[in-house]
Amino acid sequence: MARNVRRRLAGLAAAGTAGVLLAACSVNVPDPAAPQPSPSASTLATPTVTPGHDAAAVAAKDLPLTAGGTLAAGDPVTISSRLEEVPGWSVVHTALQGEVRYSKTDGCTVAARVSVNQGPLVVAGDDAASTKELFRYLDAGAAVESLKPASLRWGQESDQPYHAVELLALGSSAASGGRAALVMARLFSSPASSIYVSVGCPDDATLASARADVEARLVVVPPS
Repeated sequence: MARNVRRRLAGLAAAGTAGVLLAACSVNVPDPAAPQPSPSASTLATPTVTPGHDAAAVAAKDLPLTAGGTLAAGDPVTISSRLEEVPGWSVVHTALQGEVRYSKTDGCTVAARVSVNQGPLVVAGDDAASTKELFRYLDAGAAVESLKPASLRWGQESDQPYHAVELLALGSSAASGGRAALVMARLFSSPASSIYVSVGCPDDATLASARADVEARLVVVPPS
């Protein structure tokens, strides 16, 4: 079972690992059987103001999966990262086909992506169901029944009071051989955009450390 999950995670990572604050692109995974999100080029997100939407109030509290409808429609959620400030981490590349990737001296890698035009995958008003559709789209064999709750910082820089955005995660242990892996993602139904973060490490101990760094240094930024 662990080996099968690891294969699925490898497929997820190969399919679309990464992209952050300055990049937004559609998921680019060929799957004729799956609904196809509209293509979009990597581009800088232009902040806009949505009438009646209090972005500051949304950013000032946790965003559980049940609260996705509080986001503004249309404008993408983005990711800000300062992972390179943590000793041992460095940037491998930025804005390469909508991807930013990091590596650590202990052999871990992290990649993050912000994707837009995800409407065909959205289950209206249900971020949990929408996120499961995202996992299925990235890998038809993804074990969505094994998804676990996860969270990242939400709406503020890492030196501000902590608020969390809830995601779903699929993990794989290195106990049976191979690398330990973790994929965290969420498809936000209102703006029809998603975030996707993958972590791969030589073993479970280094994965736990890398995950802690990601949770401390990656900030999910709501639409403005």
